[in-house]
Amino acid sequence: MSKRHDAVFDDVLKDLGDATPVRDRSGARFLKRSNTLADQATGQRQEKVLRLVDPVRCVMWEGHNRAYDLLTEENCRDLIDGILSQGQQEFPAIVRRRPDGQGAEFEVICGARRHFAISWLRANNYPKFEYLIEERELTDEEAFRLADIENRDREDISDLERARDYAKAVEAYYGGKQNVMAERLQVSAGWLSRYLQLARLDDRIVRAFGSIREIRELHARQLKPLMATDAGRQAMLAEADAIAAAEGTLPAAKVMARLRAAALPRKERKAADEVYRRHPEEGGVQVRRKGRRIQLEFDKELGGKSLRMALEAFMKAHEAAKG
Repeated sequence: MSKRHDAVFDDVLKDLGDATPVRDRSGARFLKRSNTLADQATGQRQEKVLRLVDPVRCVMWEGHNRAYDLLTEENCRDLIDGILSQGQQEFPAIVRRRPDGQGAEFEVICGARRHFAISWLRANNYPKFEYLIEERELTDEEAFRLADIENRDREDISDLERARDYAKAVEAYYGGKQNVMAERLQVSAGWLSRYLQLARLDDRIVRAFGSIREIRELHARQLKPLMATDAGRQAMLAEADAIAAAEGTLPAAKVMARLRAAALPRKERKAADEVYRRHPEEGGVQVRRKGRRIQLEFDKELGGKSLRMALEAFMKAHEAAKG
């Protein structure tokens, strides 16, 4: 230790029992470092170790709740442009180290889109970009909860992706006990139950939709009562097969209308098919008539303008029928 450092050290020690603050800047830095080390020792402070790596050193964790193969330049364009604008990846991905001999060094717990964006940039004339990661030691259950917390409110993860993730987790980490899982995730048991119900949606129904991103938790809730009877279930599955086999894809609203109509008794189908919408390719307001009562249903994701115009079309038809 140099004489200068000795002087600083002695100066700090001299004032440790004194209420007078240390004015020497070097001493202040020493105290700050001492406090930091003390905080770490007591667990009050945790240091994060960040590093930049080639994304090929990372693979997605098998429990990751995002379908990596659905990521494209188009649906990651906002993130790609943001990284280009900032000149770097702003927020680190969360990873954990894999056992030796398993190929890639790290597995990604949170950060699939960031991994895709950096990989895309490196493959498209920006080879200097690297993947910013934060390594942590996590159990599988901790990794699952961390990924869920980060992605729960993100709109670019579909309801079905989230539902399937929950269905695997409830068995893998919580012994099939939904109430235990709901408590750990700090969500209501009813909310979790609806997503687990979506995860059980028949694959033949899923294939009727153009993309899993179009399938909502609400859809499973609406279809469940119609599949309660064997006749209704078989009729709906047959219609789903016909939709999937046809050329081109239908909007989710049309898929739902056809599935629901197929499962209803013939005498109820005409009422179920009464739908008002702004445009043929959009969802709209579905009308159900039960005696003197009229029930209107629409997807909670339907845009305000589409909903307004659909309701106006219904009101116009309703007034004309009364007149």
